[in-house]
Amino acid sequence: MIAAADMDWCRDAIRTGSLSFHAASRLLPEKVRAPALALYAFCRIADDAVDEGDDKADAVLTLRDRLALVYEGRPRNAPADRAFAGVVEAFEMPSALPEALLEGLAWDAIGRRYDTLSGVLDYSARVAAAVGAMMCVLMRVRDADALARACDLGLAMQLTNIARDVGEDARAGRLYLPLDWLREGGLAAEDFLADPQPTAVIRRSVARLLSQADRLYLRAEAGVAALPAACRPGIYAARHIYDGIGGEVRRAGYDSITRRARTGRAQKLGWLALSMVRAGVTVAMPKSAVLHAAPATEVAFLVQAAARHAVRRPRSDALFNVLAQLEARDRAIPGQ
Repeated sequence: MIAAADMDWCRDAIRTGSLSFHAASRLLPEKVRAPALALYAFCRIADDAVDEGDDKADAVLTLRDRLALVYEGRPRNAPADRAFAGVVEAFEMPSALPEALLEGLAWDAIGRRYDTLSGVLDYSARVAAAVGAMMCVLMRVRDADALARACDLGLAMQLTNIARDVGEDARAGRLYLPLDWLREGGLAAEDFLADPQPTAVIRRSVARLLSQADRLYLRAEAGVAALPAACRPGIYAARHIYDGIGGEVRRAGYDSITRRARTGRAQKLGWLALSMVRAGVTVAMPKSAVLHAAPATEVAFLVQAAARHAVRRPRSDALFNVLAQLEARDRAIPGQ
């Protein structure tokens, strides 16, 4: 499915670029771990290209073209593209899922901000819950309830990421906290971006975000029992490692402006051990009724796409519109 050299490249990319996922992936069975690393490598380089590039619009449009070539069965001659094409073919990956990620990255490129928590969840659905749904596909799980809980985990992890990166994002001109939370505290977004400080308003907003993440982590746990037994330790590990990052933010008094929360190797090993124990207990436990809870409104489209088994579908109007907006900006003639 994936050439050995391409797989080695993907492993190296994740080992250096996503320590938390690399640690959690060690508990996945090889038949899932290898395609998962290929998936994450493709997503990671896409995210980095938009976050770190000087021309964000061009980066998104290039990713659009690369994704189209993958689904046409003729990927660009690069390790991540070839590996991801192998994953798409072997697992019949619905195009709606990576296209959701593409839409989220396009929102980043146009500098979209979010008035409400629901808006932040809309964004998180695209850049993180879509990856959770794709992970289910790699496990050969297409049950709607299990997919909904996987999306909960993706949302929780992204909210944790946002809470951790408030200062780093602000210094780069990015803001993902709900704007209405800032307005409630009398803080204007532009004032905060001009001088990012861990004020009471910001600390309270970070605390609220982590509280929402906690709720979603608990909902997500109900879906672990619906996954193949061999995959459960790795998913628990992702849950505990990312939640551990949130714990470090809490210990810093919700100040993610002057410091960036980090977890150590010993902590990760502890969470890996805990995950293996919890996975063993899950085998003997009855399934939680929370498994059957309706998906969050913001991720319902992902659940529907992954459960349908439709590999190709027309691009959504929303994705088409945001890409058209980027293309017009990218091709605009200066001065006109």
